[in-house]
Amino acid sequence: MTSDIDVDAITGHRRMRRNRKADWTRRLVRETRLTVDDLIWPIFLVHGSGITEPIEAMPGVNRMSVDRAVEGVRHAADLGIPAIATFPNVDMSLRDETGSHSLAADNLINEATRAFKRAVPEIGIITDVALDPFTSHGHDGILRDGEIVNDETVRQIARAAVIQADAGADIIAPSDMMDGRIGAIRQALDASGHQHVGIMAYATKFASSFYGPYREAIGTSGLLKGDKRTYYIDPSNATEALRDAGLDVEEGADMLMVKPGLPYLDICRALKDTYGLPTFAYQVSGEYSMIKAAAANGWIDGEKVMLETLLAFKRAGCDGILSYFAIEAAELIARGRG
Repeated sequence: MTSDIDVDAITGHRRMRRNRKADWTRRLVRETRLTVDDLIWPIFLVHGSGITEPIEAMPGVNRMSVDRAVEGVRHAADLGIPAIATFPNVDMSLRDETGSHSLAADNLINEATRAFKRAVPEIGIITDVALDPFTSHGHDGILRDGEIVNDETVRQIARAAVIQADAGADIIAPSDMMDGRIGAIRQALDASGHQHVGIMAYATKFASSFYGPYREAIGTSGLLKGDKRTYYIDPSNATEALRDAGLDVEEGADMLMVKPGLPYLDICRALKDTYGLPTFAYQVSGEYSMIKAAAANGWIDGEKVMLETLLAFKRAGCDGILSYFAIEAAELIARGRG
């Protein structure tokens, strides 16, 4: 008879629900917390002034001219967001086979860095030296005879890193995945007197299908010839990812990043446990757009799912998250809803 079942005997008087019985107990024993200090806001830049240009594939995200971006960065700082990451949509006339405009001291990235440092000096600026915003073919490196050449690319991005540091970048975050880039950038920065500038390595950047909306945002989706599998990591390979990250640690990375985010939480945990460096995840454009699309259709509660995914990164060992939700999440946290 089911009436004879003794639940106390089964559980040994251990009841997991005791600590879940009320809001105050749940808050008291909560293991993982999301705060505004965990957020980095990626922003997209365009040439011109007075421009706020919606990105169709990323509802709620805009390309902004530097003057409008300054307003956004000031708002981010007011919310307590510690840092931003900048990504330019460079005019097509400035793109070529080698991405040479990446070396211009007055290019869009460096112009924005100087403007942000003048207007909002308290916020951290993270810049990327990958060449894809500057190449006519959409690849992250220099294309020679159908091949992305590693060493020539590394020398160029090391030069670009120094120029970005000269402009005021606080952290260089190379996303190109060329071999040896972290050590080369560290050498170049130190030789130029930028020992204080950190490196956040895109330690495990996978050849993912989640990047599509981002490529629309920076204007490379129609340019890409071939794919990026000769330099990004195969999504099947966790051991290779750990080896790749280990090389970045040896070469002098100060922080590690996993990109994309949610499909690679196992990698986040493995990097944190293995190397102990500050570890970050990039919640990429495809992850963002899927949540936004499902919420727009009424299939999920967008705010709750967004916060749950951000919390998942923290639970997986991440010290912070690059997310297009950063402003929205920070505003919710400020209202006590995080």
